[in-house]
Amino acid sequence: MATDERAGAARGPRSRISTRIAGIKPSATLAVDAKAKALKAEGRPVIGFGAGQPDFPTPDYVVEAAAAAVRERANHGYTAAAGLPELREAIAAKTLRDSDYPVQSSQVLVTNGGKQAVYSAFATIVDPGDEVLLLAPYWTTYPESITLAGGVPVQVTADESTGYLVTVEQLEAARTERTKVLLFNSPSNPTGAVYPRALIEEIGRWALEHGIWVITDEIYEHLVYDGVQSVSLPVVVPEMAEQTIVLNGVAKTYSMTGWRVGWMVGPQDVIKAASSYQSHLCGNVANVSQRAALAAVAGPLDAVAEMRASFDARRKKIVSMLSAIPGIECPTPEGAFYAYPSVKALLGKEIRGERPADTVALADLILREAEVAVVPGEAFGTPGYFRFSYALAEADLVEGVTRVANLLGEAR
Repeated sequence: MATDERAGAARGPRSRISTRIAGIKPSATLAVDAKAKALKAEGRPVIGFGAGQPDFPTPDYVVEAAAAAVRERANHGYTAAAGLPELREAIAAKTLRDSDYPVQSSQVLVTNGGKQAVYSAFATIVDPGDEVLLLAPYWTTYPESITLAGGVPVQVTADESTGYLVTVEQLEAARTERTKVLLFNSPSNPTGAVYPRALIEEIGRWALEHGIWVITDEIYEHLVYDGVQSVSLPVVVPEMAEQTIVLNGVAKTYSMTGWRVGWMVGPQDVIKAASSYQSHLCGNVANVSQRAALAAVAGPLDAVAEMRASFDARRKKIVSMLSAIPGIECPTPEGAFYAYPSVKALLGKEIRGERPADTVALADLILREAEVAVVPGEAFGTPGYFRFSYALAEADLVEGVTRVANLLGEAR
């Protein structure tokens, strides 16, 4: 037997799937949404609170810009990997307009949606073994992106007692010599928490002192309520600009989840490196989507103002209804379009002959018995909670929570 054959035999059969990819968990939110849709297709009256997707159409003027772009020959071929120059300029102008953060177009990379921006940010600055402080509850994609990039997620958890806000003391307790990045998200998915300016400044000063990068996801920046402001960390702590990457996109603000346009804003050397990576990974984002995004970010914010007013009404309704269910504690979210109630008091209680021990089992029971789909807190790093997206019609919202209330009201 040849030497290489003996070595292969000693190693055993090769895995068909790489360890890196086999370790990825599928998106829990998309899985819940897919299951709800499949049951609906079977004729069951399932109401889904899973997907973080506005139920409004993309604004007409954005759709018209895309339709016009389809007919332009220039949009039929490759364009610059980093994004259309006009769009990068418009994103820089939008960043100044909305966040009071002055950046150059050379500091902008257009990506295939916010998810690619998340992964590309970690891939660009994280080396194998680098630790990333991950604020929990977290969006389900964050830890997978960190791990894919070779990083090590280090969870820092807040709960309903603090409004889901972590403290600098918690961050400092989690910091080690391997800590390179803090992943920051405000307004938060899944909790709707919005960090106040003073705490953002405190966190930014702490990161600056210890030479820690901050990747801040601001995609829900315009969806805030009760006079609350969404503040960008490098604006509050300008000295952090050279070690901060801002992530954003058109999906939530303009109801454009399917158009797949996001972006990174950061130091020029980081954006240049990320652009090189993207040139091999996928090349340019679809030109028609980029033209639509250009119309969105360069246009007015009237559409988001209308959506925000509707979301606000639904927010108040869902918090009121969930809080009235015995065993549920539901803080009032200040941003995004999610409620994140604690259901820990219901675990282990008997409901229709079952005693769900965790929120995965309880969510499954709710889907089977009440035909309502919710995402369990395990998907966000914090068992004992549910995420309810209130980006659905108010009639469905009321009917869905009523079904949940009726079922959980049987708990003994």
